[in-house]
Amino acid sequence: MTGIRAQQKEKTRLAIIDAALNQLSADQNFSSLSLREVAREAGIAPTSFYRHFKDMEELGLTLVDECGMTLRQLMRSARKRFDDKTSVIVVSVETFMEFVEQNPNIFRLLLRERSGTSKAFRDAVAREVKYFTVELSDYLQQSTQLTPEVCQVQAEALVTITFNNGADYLDADAENRKRLIKTTIAQLRFIAHGAASLNSSNDSPL
Repeated sequence: MTGIRAQQKEKTRLAIIDAALNQLSADQNFSSLSLREVAREAGIAPTSFYRHFKDMEELGLTLVDECGMTLRQLMRSARKRFDDKTSVIVVSVETFMEFVEQNPNIFRLLLRERSGTSKAFRDAVAREVKYFTVELSDYLQQSTQLTPEVCQVQAEALVTITFNNGADYLDADAENRKRLIKTTIAQLRFIAHGAASLNSSNDSPL
C-alpha cells in the first residue's frame, strides 16, 4: 500500500510540474502564474499543492532543475552518436535547436529566469548553465588535445552562443530557423578553430 501511495504522490507531483509548464507561453511567464491556476490545470485542489511543494517558488526552482537536467540528458545522448562520419558541432546544434522547437516553454523558462527578478531563480539557472558548461568542457578534454584551460573557455563560448541563438530560434519562422542553425554552426566552428590555434600557440586564453 505504501508503494502505491508513493507512486500516486509522484504522479501528482509530475502533474503539477506539467501543469505549470503547459501554461507558460510567449505571453505568460512563470511569475504571472497563480497557485490556483496550476492546481486547476493539474486537476487537484489548491490545498493539495502544499503536499508536494512549499510554495510557487519551490515549484519554479524544481522546474528549472528538471528542465536543465532534461536538456543535459538530451545532449549526452547526442554525444553518444558521434563518430568519424559525423560532425560534432552539426549534431550538437541540430539537437539543441530541435529541443528548443519541441520544448519552447521549457527553454523560455530558462531564458526568462536567467535574468529575472528572483535571485533564487537566477542562481538556479546559472547553476544549470554551469553544469552544462562543465559537461561540455569535460567532453572536449576527452575528445581533443586541448588543454583544460582552453577547453573551459571554449565550452563557455559555445554555450553562450548556442543559448543566445536559441532565444532567436524560438519565435523565428522556418526559413530563419534554417539560417540560424547554419549561422550557429559557423560561429561554433570559428570558436573551435580559434581554440585549436590558441592551444597550439601555448598562449593563455585568459
